[in-house]
Amino acid sequence: MSAANPYESSAAPPSMTPTRRTVTVKRLDVMSCGTMLGVLYAILGLIVGAMFTLMALVGVAAQGGDAVAGLIGGIGAIVLMPLFYGVGGFIGGIIGALLYNMCATFVGGIKFDLE
Repeated sequence: MSAANPYESSAAPPSMTPTRRTVTVKRLDVMSCGTMLGVLYAILGLIVGAMFTLMALVGVAAQGGDAVAGLIGGIGAIVLMPLFYGVGGFIGGIIGALLYNMCATFVGGIKFDLE
């Protein structure tokens, strides 16, 4: 076993070419999918909220209005959008994983070739 690859089997010589193996994803962990998509969508919500803040400030500056109102609306977008996007992503991830698990019982799942 070499120190560079801890997963390499000591029985196989390092000069062998890798073999392909087909695996099937038959079931997804529902909470894992929900958590992953919740975090991903919260990050996207933060980016979208930052763009809304920028646009609010640009709009207030273009009209010559009070910048405090645009800043308050923009800060609200930075706080609320990641929250709403994260909750929506979490619920969507759970629903998606449940639908995948239901369909995979009939179809058999998705096949992957691993090397």
